[in-house]
Amino acid sequence: MAAEGDASKDFKAHEGTYAGFIGLMKWGAILSVIAALLVIVIIRA
Repeated sequence: MAAEGDASKDFKAHEGTYAGFIGLMKWGAILSVIAALLVIVIIRA
């Protein structure tokens, strides 16, 4: 079982972790698209 305590502190930690995860996924997707476009340009050249 989870320890009883101040749930607001846990929620703040979860919000921070989630924000970091979303940021990582956003930038990962952007960099993946750029890498794919670069590969396409290199192959066509």
